[in-house]
Amino acid sequence: MKRFPNKRVVITGAGSGLGRALSIEFAGMGWRIGIADINDAGAKETLKLVEQAGGKGETFHADVTAPNVVKAMADHFFSMWGGVDILVNNAGIAIGGAVGDVPLTQWNTIFDVNFWGMLYGCHEFIPRMKAQGGGHIMNVASAAGLLCLTNMGPYSVTKAAVIALSETLRVEVAPDNIGITAACPMFFNTGLLDDMKSTDPWIVEVARTAFQVGHPADLIAKKLIKAVAKNKLYAVPMFFGKALWWNKRLTPNLYYNLTAWLNRHGWMKPLYLKLARWGVLSK
Repeated sequence: MKRFPNKRVVITGAGSGLGRALSIEFAGMGWRIGIADINDAGAKETLKLVEQAGGKGETFHADVTAPNVVKAMADHFFSMWGGVDILVNNAGIAIGGAVGDVPLTQWNTIFDVNFWGMLYGCHEFIPRMKAQGGGHIMNVASAAGLLCLTNMGPYSVTKAAVIALSETLRVEVAPDNIGITAACPMFFNTGLLDDMKSTDPWIVEVARTAFQVGHPADLIAKKLIKAVAKNKLYAVPMFFGKALWWNKRLTPNLYYNLTAWLNRHGWMKPLYLKLARWGVLSK
């Protein structure tokens, strides 16, 4: 992280889960953390943990679905800190279920948070980063956006959109010395499922099972920060996530046709649940 001697990072969704783990890891490295979250109590708890880890920071009440609030957040940190080196667009929610079953209102809700919230962050922080001479943005997507897990369409589609946004920006802002990383972890131990909604109980069971045997959030945070330090575009921190992604890239028709065949014969759902129990979906 020698590129950023001022050590200033703003993290959305920092009141719990991966956002909190990232905040604590950055704090241990001596960074100043902008802890942005709609949950004020969670943000204050994260601030305490940041200070215990030897870092400094402040909280900011942020509803990332409101563009005026995201603008105010950018204005605040750039004016009060004199700049921001890294933005972590992390705030997100999980909604699962089959297309046609999930209400359209829930599609709108998840797009508001998972996609528009990240786009608002990029929209407001990029011009300011250009003006200061550079920076880095990590958009927390998911391996679900790379692999498109069945019966989790709303989540997978929004995360795929975030990956496409990140790929676009990687080239677009390169002349301005701004790095872009799309974080694509698989299931791991975080609080994302606490408020998960789904029309399909099976995908909830798969997710909860995979979360229980998955890596702790602090380990994933360490790997993602290393990816930012190396200026990687894709951060896929799990071995099986990388393996499945390579399989899809090399033989996309086989990847989807095999899964479709398994689903057609009623074997896909029990197989996925076994894979979750074995840690294949989270290690």
